[in-house]
Amino acid sequence: MRLLLAEDEKSLARAIGTILEKNHYSIDLVYNGRDALDYLMSDTYDGAILDIMMPEMDGITVLKKLRNLGISTPVLLLTAKSEVEDKVNGLDSGANDYLTKPFATQELLARIRAMTRTNTAQSSSRMHMGNITLDRATFEISTPFGSFRLANREFQMMETLISNPGHVIPSERFPEPPYYPVFFSAFEYRGWNSSVCRYRKDRSH
Repeated sequence: MRLLLAEDEKSLARAIGTILEKNHYSIDLVYNGRDALDYLMSDTYDGAILDIMMPEMDGITVLKKLRNLGISTPVLLLTAKSEVEDKVNGLDSGANDYLTKPFATQELLARIRAMTRTNTAQSSSRMHMGNITLDRATFEISTPFGSFRLANREFQMMETLISNPGHVIPSERFPEPPYYPVFFSAFEYRGWNSSVCRYRKDRSH
Protein backbone atom coordinates (compact mmCIF):
# COMPACT_ATOMS: atom_id res chain seq x y z
CA MET A 1 0.00 0.00 0.00
CA ARG A 2 1.43 3.34 -1.07
CA LEU A 3 1.33 6.50 1.05
CA LEU A 4 2.58 10.05 0.67
CA LEU A 5 3.99 11.64 3.83
CA ALA A 6 4.41 15.43 3.86
CA GLU A 7 6.13 16.72 7.01
CA ASP A 8 8.58 19.63 7.19
CA GLU A 9 10.34 18.42 10.36
CA LYS A 10 12.81 16.14 8.63
CA SER A 11 13.80 14.07 11.65
CA LEU A 12 10.15 13.40 12.49
CA ALA A 13 9.35 12.68 8.85
CA ARG A 14 12.14 10.11 8.61
CA ALA A 15 11.07 8.50 11.89
CA ILE A 16 7.45 8.19 10.74
CA GLY A 17 8.62 6.92 7.37
CA THR A 18 10.71 4.21 9.03
CA ILE A 19 7.76 3.11 11.18
CA LEU A 20 5.47 2.92 8.17
CA GLU A 21 7.97 1.00 6.06
CA LYS A 22 8.44 -1.53 8.89
CA ASN A 23 4.66 -1.99 8.77
CA HIS A 24 4.82 -2.79 5.05
CA TYR A 25 3.80 0.56 3.60
CA SER A 26 5.55 2.06 0.58
CA ILE A 27 6.35 5.71 1.37
CA ASP A 28 7.08 8.79 -0.71
CA LEU A 29 8.41 11.55 1.54
CA VAL A 30 8.26 15.31 0.89
CA TYR A 31 9.03 18.27 3.14
CA ASN A 32 6.79 21.08 1.87
CA GLY A 33 3.24 21.59 0.71
CA ARG A 34 3.99 22.45 -2.89
CA ASP A 35 5.82 19.17 -3.44
CA ALA A 36 2.98 17.33 -1.70
CA LEU A 37 0.45 18.82 -4.11
CA ASP A 38 2.63 18.03 -7.13
CA TYR A 39 3.07 14.40 -6.07
CA LEU A 40 -0.63 13.90 -5.33
CA MET A 41 -1.66 15.48 -8.63
CA SER A 42 0.73 13.43 -10.74
CA ASP A 43 0.43 9.99 -9.17
CA THR A 44 -2.01 7.67 -7.40
CA TYR A 45 -1.73 6.98 -3.65
CA ASP A 46 -3.77 4.87 -1.26
CA GLY A 47 -3.55 7.68 1.28
CA ALA A 48 -1.67 10.83 2.30
CA ILE A 49 -0.46 12.15 5.65
CA LEU A 50 -0.17 15.94 5.59
CA ASP A 51 1.26 18.20 8.25
CA ILE A 52 -0.71 21.44 8.42
CA MET A 53 2.14 23.86 9.08
CA MET A 54 4.46 23.39 6.09
CA PRO A 55 6.56 25.85 4.07
CA GLU A 56 5.53 27.03 0.59
CA MET A 57 1.96 25.78 1.02
CA ASP A 58 0.17 24.72 4.20
CA GLY A 59 -1.59 21.37 4.48
CA ILE A 60 -5.11 22.84 4.50
CA THR A 61 -4.42 24.67 1.23
CA VAL A 62 -3.01 21.49 -0.31
CA LEU A 63 -6.10 19.60 0.81
CA LYS A 64 -8.54 22.17 -0.57
CA LYS A 65 -6.76 22.23 -3.93
CA LEU A 66 -6.89 18.43 -4.15
CA ARG A 67 -10.60 18.34 -3.47
CA ASN A 68 -11.30 21.18 -5.90
CA LEU A 69 -9.49 19.16 -8.58
CA GLY A 70 -11.62 16.12 -7.86
CA ILE A 71 -8.74 14.14 -6.32
CA SER A 72 -10.25 11.95 -3.61
CA THR A 73 -7.08 10.46 -2.10
CA PRO A 74 -7.75 9.86 1.63
CA VAL A 75 -5.94 12.42 3.78
CA LEU A 76 -4.90 12.26 7.43
CA LEU A 77 -3.92 15.65 8.82
CA LEU A 78 -1.02 15.51 11.26
CA THR A 79 -0.49 18.63 13.36
CA ALA A 80 0.28 20.19 16.72
CA LYS A 81 -2.97 22.19 16.50
CA SER A 82 -5.39 20.59 18.93
CA GLU A 83 -8.18 23.17 19.21
CA VAL A 84 -11.65 21.97 18.23
CA GLU A 85 -11.92 24.77 15.65
CA ASP A 86 -8.73 23.54 13.94
CA LYS A 87 -10.05 19.99 13.76
CA VAL A 88 -13.39 21.14 12.39
CA ASN A 89 -11.65 23.29 9.77
CA GLY A 90 -9.47 20.38 8.66
CA LEU A 91 -12.35 17.92 8.40
CA ASP A 92 -14.60 20.44 6.65
CA SER A 93 -11.80 21.10 4.15
CA GLY A 94 -11.92 17.47 3.03
CA ALA A 95 -9.69 15.55 5.45
CA ASN A 96 -10.66 11.98 6.30
CA ASP A 97 -9.06 12.12 9.76
CA TYR A 98 -7.06 14.38 12.08
CA LEU A 99 -4.29 13.38 14.49
CA THR A 100 -2.55 15.76 16.90
CA LYS A 101 1.10 15.66 17.94
CA PRO A 102 2.48 14.06 20.01
CA PHE A 103 0.82 10.79 19.12
CA ALA A 104 1.24 7.10 19.85
CA THR A 105 2.60 4.99 17.01
CA GLN A 106 -0.19 2.44 17.38
CA GLU A 107 -2.84 5.15 17.08
CA LEU A 108 -1.23 6.49 13.90
CA LEU A 109 -1.16 3.00 12.37
CA ALA A 110 -4.77 2.33 13.40
CA ARG A 111 -5.97 5.57 11.85
CA ILE A 112 -4.10 4.82 8.61
CA ARG A 113 -5.64 1.34 8.48
CA ALA A 114 -9.12 2.77 8.99
CA MET A 115 -8.59 5.48 6.38
CA THR A 116 -7.23 3.15 3.71
CA ARG A 117 -9.76 0.42 4.51
CA THR A 118 -12.60 2.81 3.71
CA ASN A 119 -10.88 3.88 0.51
CA THR A 120 -10.27 0.27 -0.57
CA ALA A 121 -13.97 -0.49 -0.27
CA GLN A 122 -14.86 2.60 -2.28
CA SER A 123 -12.19 2.04 -4.94
CA SER A 124 -13.51 -1.36 -6.04
CA SER A 125 -15.83 0.43 -8.48
CA ARG A 126 -13.16 2.83 -9.72
CA MET A 127 -10.98 2.61 -12.82
CA HIS A 128 -7.80 4.61 -13.37
CA MET A 129 -5.83 5.86 -16.36
CA GLY A 130 -3.01 8.20 -15.38
CA ASN A 131 -4.60 11.01 -13.37
CA ILE A 132 -8.11 10.20 -14.62
CA THR A 133 -10.51 8.21 -12.41
CA LEU A 134 -13.79 6.73 -13.63
CA ASP A 135 -16.35 5.61 -11.05
CA ARG A 136 -18.49 2.82 -12.50
CA ALA A 137 -21.06 3.13 -9.71
CA THR A 138 -21.83 6.82 -10.23
CA PHE A 139 -20.64 7.40 -13.86
CA GLU A 140 -18.48 10.23 -12.47
CA ILE A 141 -15.13 11.04 -14.06
CA SER A 142 -12.48 12.89 -12.05
CA THR A 143 -9.63 14.76 -13.75
CA PRO A 144 -7.10 17.41 -12.67
CA PHE A 145 -9.58 19.94 -14.08
CA GLY A 146 -12.54 18.81 -11.99
CA SER A 147 -15.23 16.15 -11.77
CA PHE A 148 -18.48 15.66 -13.66
CA ARG A 149 -21.03 12.95 -14.40
CA LEU A 150 -20.98 11.28 -17.82
CA ALA A 151 -23.99 10.38 -19.91
CA ASN A 152 -24.43 6.68 -20.61
CA ARG A 153 -22.71 6.63 -24.02
CA GLU A 154 -19.86 8.84 -22.80
CA PHE A 155 -19.36 6.49 -19.87
CA GLN A 156 -19.27 3.45 -22.16
CA MET A 157 -16.60 5.09 -24.30
CA MET A 158 -14.37 5.99 -21.35
CA GLU A 159 -14.83 2.57 -19.74
CA THR A 160 -13.74 0.89 -22.98
CA LEU A 161 -10.65 3.11 -23.31
CA ILE A 162 -9.52 2.67 -19.71
CA SER A 163 -10.14 -1.08 -19.80
CA ASN A 164 -7.82 -1.50 -22.78
CA PRO A 165 -4.60 0.43 -22.06
CA GLY A 166 -2.08 0.28 -24.88
CA HIS A 167 -4.52 -1.23 -27.39
CA VAL A 168 -6.02 0.14 -30.59
CA ILE A 169 -9.80 -0.08 -30.29
CA PRO A 170 -11.92 -0.36 -33.47
CA SER A 171 -14.53 2.37 -33.75
CA GLU A 172 -17.21 -0.34 -34.01
CA ARG A 173 -16.75 -1.05 -30.30
CA PHE A 174 -17.95 2.42 -29.40
CA PRO A 175 -21.67 3.13 -29.13
CA GLU A 176 -23.25 4.37 -32.36
CA PRO A 177 -20.01 4.87 -34.31
CA PRO A 178 -18.69 7.34 -35.16
CA TYR A 179 -20.25 8.78 -31.97
CA TYR A 180 -18.41 11.55 -30.18
CA PRO A 181 -19.37 13.29 -26.91
CA VAL A 182 -21.85 16.11 -27.26
CA PHE A 183 -19.48 18.54 -25.58
CA PHE A 184 -16.93 18.13 -28.44
CA SER A 185 -17.32 19.34 -31.99
CA ALA A 186 -16.32 16.78 -34.64
CA PHE A 187 -13.06 18.64 -35.21
CA GLU A 188 -12.28 18.76 -31.49
CA TYR A 189 -13.08 15.07 -31.12
CA ARG A 190 -10.63 14.09 -33.87
CA GLY A 191 -7.94 16.04 -32.02
CA TRP A 192 -8.92 14.40 -28.72
CA ASN A 193 -8.82 10.97 -30.34
CA SER A 194 -5.31 11.65 -31.67
CA SER A 195 -4.21 12.75 -28.20
CA VAL A 196 -5.48 9.50 -26.67
CA CYS A 197 -3.56 7.51 -29.27
CA ARG A 198 -0.36 9.46 -28.54
CA TYR A 199 -0.89 9.01 -24.79
CA ARG A 200 -1.18 5.26 -25.18
CA LYS A 201 1.83 5.07 -27.48
CA ASP A 202 3.96 7.01 -24.97
CA ARG A 203 2.86 4.77 -22.07
CA SER A 204 3.62 1.59 -24.00
CA HIS A 205 7.35 2.41 -24.20
